Amino acid sequence: MAAPQVALTIAGSDSGGGAGIQADLKTFHAFGVFGTSAITAITAQNTVGVQAIQKVAPDVVADQIRAVAEDLKPAAAKTGMLADAQIIEAVANTLEEVGLKQLVLDPVMVAKSGDRLLQEDAVSALIEILLPRAQVVTPNLPEAAILSGRSVATIDDMKAAAEAILERGAGSVLLKGGHLAGDVLVDLFLDGQDCHEWRETRLATPHTHGTGCTLSAAICAGLALGRPRLEAVAGGRDYTRRAIETAPGLGRGHGPLNHWVEVGSVTRS
Repeated sequence: MAAPQVALTIAGSDSGGGAGIQADLKTFHAFGVFGTSAITAITAQNTVGVQAIQKVAPDVVADQIRAVAEDLKPAAAKTGMLADAQIIEAVANTLEEVGLKQLVLDPVMVAKSGDRLLQEDAVSALIEILLPRAQVVTPNLPEAAILSGRSVATIDDMKAAAEAILERGAGSVLLKGGHLAGDVLVDLFLDGQDCHEWRETRLATPHTHGTGCTLSAAICAGLALGRPRLEAVAGGRDYTRRAIETAPGLGRGHGPLNHWVEVGSVTRS
C-alpha cells in the first residue's frame, strides 16, 4: 500500500466536534488524506455557542507546524481560527521556514453564534502577511468585505471584492455567497484567469456548524492529492453540500455536518 498524502490543519479546537480541527481531520480522512494538526486555540463550545477560548502561545503553534513539516511532509495546509496577530505572524513565518507552499486560507473571524474568533488588530496581519501566501482563500461575504475593504451585497459586488482580494496577493478566491438574499446560493471562483460560478438552491437547515471549516479542509485535501485549484474547489463544494444535506441532526443549535458522507467524483459544474 502506498503511503497517503499528508495535509495539515492550523486551527482552533472545537470541543463540540463540528468545526475547527475536528471537522478538518474528519474531512481529510474522508478524502483518504492523512491529517495532522497545529492547534491555535482551545475552545469550549457546542452547537449553541462558544463559552470560552484559550489561545495557544505563538511559539508553541510554530513548534507544532515545524514538528509536522520536518517529519511527515504535508503536501498542503489550511488555516482556520488564528485568534490574534502574534499567532498569524508565527504561522506565516513558520510556513515560510519549512517551505510549505500550498495553503488554503479560511479567514475565520466570527462564529455562526456571533462570537468573535479573530481580534480586530489581527485583521491587518492576516491581510498583509498570510493572504499573499494563500493558493486559495475562502471568505464568506462579511469576511470578503473586510478583506477587500468594500461592501459586498450583490453578485457584481462579489466579483469586485474577489478581484480586490486577488490584487492583495491571493492565488485564487472562492467567495461563498451564503449571505446573499434570496433562495439561490451563488459561489464565485476567480484566479486571475478563470471566473466560475455555481448556482444552487439554498438548503433550509440549521445544521451548518463547521461548513466553512469542512469546505476549506476538503479543498486542502484536493490540493494535497495533486488536483488543480478549480478541481479541488469543485470537489470540496460537492462534498460539503452533501454533508449538509445528510447532517445527523445533533445538538440544539447549529448542528454539525455528516463527515461520513462519501467523497463524490470530481466535477467543475
